[in-house]
Amino acid sequence: MTGIVCVSECTHSRGHISDSRFYGDRYATPASRRIFCDNCRHQRWLDVESALAQAEAELGLIPQSMADEISASAQLELINLGRVEEEITISGHSLVGLLRVFERACGKAAGQFIHYGATTQDIQDTGQALEMRDVLREVEPALREIVKHLANLAEEHAETMALGRTHAQPALPMGFGLKLASWVDELNRHFDRIEQARERILVAQLFGGAGTMAGFGVRGPELLERFASRLGLKAPTMGWHVARDRVVEFVSLLAMITGSLGRIADEIRILSRPEFGELEEAWKAGKVGSSTMPHKRNPERCEQVVVMARLAAAQVGLALTGMIGDHERDSRALRIEWACVPDVAHYCLSACAMVKESVATLIVHPERLAENVAAVTNQVMSERLMLTLGEGVGKQRAHEIVYDMTQQSIEEGVDIHEIIDHNEEVKDQLDDEELATVFNPLTYLGSSAELTTRTVAEARKRLDEDRPEVD
Repeated sequence: MTGIVCVSECTHSRGHISDSRFYGDRYATPASRRIFCDNCRHQRWLDVESALAQAEAELGLIPQSMADEISASAQLELINLGRVEEEITISGHSLVGLLRVFERACGKAAGQFIHYGATTQDIQDTGQALEMRDVLREVEPALREIVKHLANLAEEHAETMALGRTHAQPALPMGFGLKLASWVDELNRHFDRIEQARERILVAQLFGGAGTMAGFGVRGPELLERFASRLGLKAPTMGWHVARDRVVEFVSLLAMITGSLGRIADEIRILSRPEFGELEEAWKAGKVGSSTMPHKRNPERCEQVVVMARLAAAQVGLALTGMIGDHERDSRALRIEWACVPDVAHYCLSACAMVKESVATLIVHPERLAENVAAVTNQVMSERLMLTLGEGVGKQRAHEIVYDMTQQSIEEGVDIHEIIDHNEEVKDQLDDEELATVFNPLTYLGSSAELTTRTVAEARKRLDEDRPEVD
């Protein structure tokens, strides 16, 4: 019988994959760990308590001298975290343990004025809003870097011929820049979502035990404004202790962003397959693709981004369950959020970092793009053949004719030009010169270049804009 083997000095403190010293960097980033650090979360709660005390002193709800003492004591190095842990175990409460130790740090007099009129969720929800703010501050510039690289690539390859595929099958020739511009356009919309979401998501919570503000007398609404302003948050119209749509929006937004990055990464992964050979991630000496097959250059980074997208998507369902809460308070939602909000942030920021690295060094192979079009030209020019033929015989009849010819070509393995040579209806309508034009994919890229240029211009306009942030 085997048991768990571990060195004696191990504290068993790393249980989540994002915290793994060996693998965590594939699931989280230094920024996401900093934002959701256990100790930093307690410092953030102390900052919120300090802001509350100062706002209350401004309105005369507590003495200014007491507020100053509270603020001076709201430093994590003055807090015995071991004692906080013990108090949490004793009380079974998520905040009372910190409050008890903080009270001692403030001194007997000032300690009586901490957390005055507030409820636990006021502090913790406000702290979480600050966490979400910090996450968005990291996500947006990362997306800007990704868009910048993609916009440059799209512009460079606006007229590079490539094969458009639908349902994993050859469809039509296209400008390769159009594919890249599609990624840019999708990410552009996320900038709008982030900007709009900030207005709804980044709000304070200060409404007391049942959302009435009774603990603040008649000064509650004014206190909320001052409190929120001190923290760089907005003041909501009313409490949201059980209305968790703001948090669900945050989780959903990050999952959508990660999903977009997953789409980009997966396309890079697919197009880097030798069968396609159209894209290639930069490779450096020392990277290993396989422990048994030395030749392997696996698209590990792109695969990991897809993993992040799937994990991020899974957090949305969890967040949505928190929207159904009882009465004026329900911790069942909050405890879910403590797990899914950090997790979706870890996954999103990790995906941002990996995609940024991928697109910054992405290698495009125009010669393979052209070869892949040439290999299926007789198929992918069927639309043009149909439309050109349709000018004489009508579109529906032309579809029937071209359908029969292309399917025969595929089934019998016969070049479609041989079939055309024996089709009098086609020969009556199109001469050899016209057919040569029809089957020239370079002249059937449609508005690829124009659409790419337009999208790149819009992206650069956004990148150049100085977007004010809610502080």
